[in-house]
Amino acid sequence: MNLLENFRILDIIDIILVACLLYYLYKLVKGTVAINIFFGICIIWVIWKITQLLQMEMLSSILGQFIGAGMFALIVVFQQEIRKFLLLIGSTKLDRRSGFLKHIKFLQDDQITTTKVEEIIRACESMALTKTGALIVIQRNTNLDFVKNTGDKMQIEVNKPILESIFYKNSTLHDGAAIIEDNKITATRAILPVSNERNIPLRFGLRHRAAVGITEKTDAVVLVVSEETGQISYLKDGDFAMFKNNDELIAMLREDLS
Repeated sequence: MNLLENFRILDIIDIILVACLLYYLYKLVKGTVAINIFFGICIIWVIWKITQLLQMEMLSSILGQFIGAGMFALIVVFQQEIRKFLLLIGSTKLDRRSGFLKHIKFLQDDQITTTKVEEIIRACESMALTKTGALIVIQRNTNLDFVKNTGDKMQIEVNKPILESIFYKNSTLHDGAAIIEDNKITATRAILPVSNERNIPLRFGLRHRAAVGITEKTDAVVLVVSEETGQISYLKDGDFAMFKNNDELIAMLREDLS
């Protein structure tokens, strides 16, 4: 009874905020090798709290020191995820059109994307047939002004002919990346940060390394059409996302943008 009397509304808010934080951290590391480390840390923390509750002082002290020292290790292990999380918070748009809650995905219901996903994929299909290299970055939550400023700013509605003309081999715009926000091509010839990851297969060139680089540093998703093979690649969270066919790719892209 005393426990219930001492339970405040602030305690409920505290629990909800911690649950939201843990859920969002899980979303960041989901699908990566860091997910196993995340679960391992959660298990050790729960055991530590149980030993404290049971007053097992020696084991509690050891686990407490392990968790305290482990915080420094976590910064190294989760360096990429922490950077992405801080980028998301720092670049969240607060203007009237976007709204703050629009960018906090775990606090909202599913939304319909305004981006014409089919137009983008059909353009990639067409460019794949002619082995026309393409690099298309689609913004999600993280602001991409730092790469947009390296290219030519545009405000063109997304459609298949426009994308094909941008990456046409004799076009002055085909070098670099095209940036898409909502349903607008907002920049062309943008220069992306290139990943230094050594696990990228050698058959992938500079376009793919640039795609990995931007998805390591932001939550953007990227479509790449190989100039050598005509293969379409889809990248997010610093890695290649596998898909069976272009219809599945459309569904994946629509889900990731919603």
